[in-house]
Amino acid sequence: MAHLTLSGIAILGAGLFVAEAYLPALATLGPTSFSLKAVYSRSEKSSSETAQNAAKILGLSSSPDVYFDGDHPNNLDALLARSDIAAVIIALPITLQPEIVVKCLLAGKHVLSEKPVAPDVAQGLKLLEDAEPICQQYGLVWRVAENFEAEPVYRAAGEAIRSGKIGSVIFFKASVVNFIDKTSKWYKTPWRTVPDYQGGFLLDGGVHTIAALRTMLPEPFTHLSGFASLNKEYLSPHDTIHCVVRAQSHYHGIVEMTFASPTKSIPAAENLVITGSKGWLACNTTSEGFKIVVKVVEEKESGKTGEEAEYKEREEIISFPRKGVETELAAFFDAIGRQGTGESALDIGNPREALKDVAFIQAALNSEGNLIDLLELIQASS
Repeated sequence: MAHLTLSGIAILGAGLFVAEAYLPALATLGPTSFSLKAVYSRSEKSSSETAQNAAKILGLSSSPDVYFDGDHPNNLDALLARSDIAAVIIALPITLQPEIVVKCLLAGKHVLSEKPVAPDVAQGLKLLEDAEPICQQYGLVWRVAENFEAEPVYRAAGEAIRSGKIGSVIFFKASVVNFIDKTSKWYKTPWRTVPDYQGGFLLDGGVHTIAALRTMLPEPFTHLSGFASLNKEYLSPHDTIHCVVRAQSHYHGIVEMTFASPTKSIPAAENLVITGSKGWLACNTTSEGFKIVVKVVEEKESGKTGEEAEYKEREEIISFPRKGVETELAAFFDAIGRQGTGESALDIGNPREALKDVAFIQAALNSEGNLIDLLELIQASS
């Protein structure tokens, strides 16, 4: 175990999300929250470019140190041996992450690893089995970077629903329609173009929607029945799922998700809708971020004998900026700072909760109309 002396961080990965999300979020948090000391990528070129970009975005006087694969002094092992790096942010291809997570924890580093937690349930359970004892023994923080779980809009929606704002939940709907063609910057990422993991974009992007529902709804999903299909060959192995889902007690809902829309324009529809006994709550994206729309039936006032009270609805609309990545980073740094104090940070990024999102997608891909017990799926894979 390397001895940590300073609170520096390193970014492992040099892809689009690092450039477009992580670096701007770190810049927003400010230099007092971190000190970016190193960048790692599999190639020297991509690592160098990301380090230079980081220096520009973060306003650093010099670029972070560059590390890349190979038998030389600047490889990943050398980075992890540094005592001035306390934590790493891992944004590498899905199938590479489990091994790297364990490697970083064994080196004594706190870890924030990108979603999904693993390519499938079995590998996710193996990762938890390997990683959790290391975290417990050495007092390390490991969180999964699921930015939809961290988005203030979904957390506020969850709080409103749990407070009874729309009454008791009775059903829900998630409708996610995406257009991905071969010119998309996300499709052009080599490991996404020819995925070596189940579901393709459905796993990579689909866990976001399931995490948002998990954050909003008061009970976990227990059962699922659905179908998966491939409608655009270049999005193999699957690009569309439709499911009926049940939660722990009585309520149920529909999840439809596709990355195969034939047009960039999509049918007008609410994105995520939770319906309760008193009304409904919807979460949608906007050009500025997100918004919540709540509509509830007002309590009827008792009228004169023989007269019916007038029916009335009350509407509330709240806008939210897009702050998921910034929130998850701040919570991660805060959790590290609170280690050993007995105080708790914002409770997001639990790897076992993130595994439930993977289980949902895996069940949807393989259901073929059969009812799948999501809890049994996780237990059977152990």
